[in-house]
Amino acid sequence: MTRKIDTPNSMLLLGSAWLAIAGALALVLGNLIGSIVVPGHDWIANTVSDLAAGKYEIIQDIALYGFAGSLIACAIAAANLHLDGTRWNIGITCLTLLAMCVVVIGARNEYGDNDNEGIVIHIYVVYVLGALFALLFLAMARGLSSIARRYGVISYGCAALWVIGAPIFFFMPTEYDGAYERGLGLIAVVWVVSYSLMLLSVSKETRYPETPQ
Repeated sequence: MTRKIDTPNSMLLLGSAWLAIAGALALVLGNLIGSIVVPGHDWIANTVSDLAAGKYEIIQDIALYGFAGSLIACAIAAANLHLDGTRWNIGITCLTLLAMCVVVIGARNEYGDNDNEGIVIHIYVVYVLGALFALLFLAMARGLSSIARRYGVISYGCAALWVIGAPIFFFMPTEYDGAYERGLGLIAVVWVVSYSLMLLSVSKETRYPETPQ
């Protein structure tokens, strides 16, 4: 099932898609590079938070800011390519708030270094981030399905994995919570990449519409 797109800005969608993909790639590469560079880091036992404090914190900070930019690009494109009324608006709001949460997590530097001075908000931001991702995946799935069924299926699949998997993270043994957290992050990356591929397909359709037979 496909849906005819009225008047999206093809170049905006194209640019947003590639920015979103670049931001998702930055998150993955930043984590991989940080895990290699940071001395003694165990990617299975140590969480991503441990990479974002200390001598090499700039690596993970860049990764987080890159992913925040990815979410903003997704939100901009979604505002231009409005597919599903109120649900789509909720998705745009979630994307914007998620970008803010990621920036706060990157900027505060209060995790991974046993910081207990002042107001420590990291854990509360994580709770909000978890709820927003679940809502995002569910809210935008129907609109994505209107472009092609596979995009909706991926979004619903991400929602199911996230709703089931995210709460378990808080009960994971510390020996394994690093790997588990990375698995959750991969769900978000998969959604962003799928969403970006949808934008690329719509951008191509609007630039090169099919010739009537």
